[in-house]
Amino acid sequence: MEELKIKICGLTNESDIKIVNRLKIDFAGFVLFFPKSKRNLEIARASELKSKLKDISSVAVTVSPDPSQLAMIENAGFDYIQIHGIMSREVYENCNIPIIRAFNSLDIDEIEKCSRLDKIEILLFDAAEPGSGKQCDWNSLSAAKQYNKKIALAGGLCPDNVCNAIKCVSPNIVDVSSGVEHSKCGKDPILCENFVRNARNTKKSG
Repeated sequence: MEELKIKICGLTNESDIKIVNRLKIDFAGFVLFFPKSKRNLEIARASELKSKLKDISSVAVTVSPDPSQLAMIENAGFDYIQIHGIMSREVYENCNIPIIRAFNSLDIDEIEKCSRLDKIEILLFDAAEPGSGKQCDWNSLSAAKQYNKKIALAGGLCPDNVCNAIKCVSPNIVDVSSGVEHSKCGKDPILCENFVRNARNTKKSG
């Protein structure tokens, strides 16, 4: 059985970086070019924080990115680009790093189409409103698991429900953001530690 991977998204400061390095997670996400999000960073700041990661893959989290934004992400040395919203043909064709394709609804036709695209490595299933902390419908994801792609589960995960989520969906990756934050948006070290411990222990026992 493949080992479960963990992604913590929406990192915004040095304290967050210290937490994820200590917990030795697998993916760290930085929100870019999306001012509506309270976790949005300028790319220079995200690049600075990214440089402090220790053996953790960096993910540029975007919404309908354009080619110029893609170029900035690649020039900054991100390991992955996560795309919500529209993924244009031009962005896909010019992309030189693996893509995490995010879905905010269970659009089977779009999922099937993306499953045939070589540059897409991971299919990520989020709530209808990304970053809201709302939970997506775990039971509806069974249809998506037939495709030969890694599955990431996001949307409303927290230390208290990640065990049930893993048992229900059996994802390759669990992805958390608001579920491990304190009131000021930064990551809470205790919540992060509990999330990672619960996720890893569930996989071992399952």
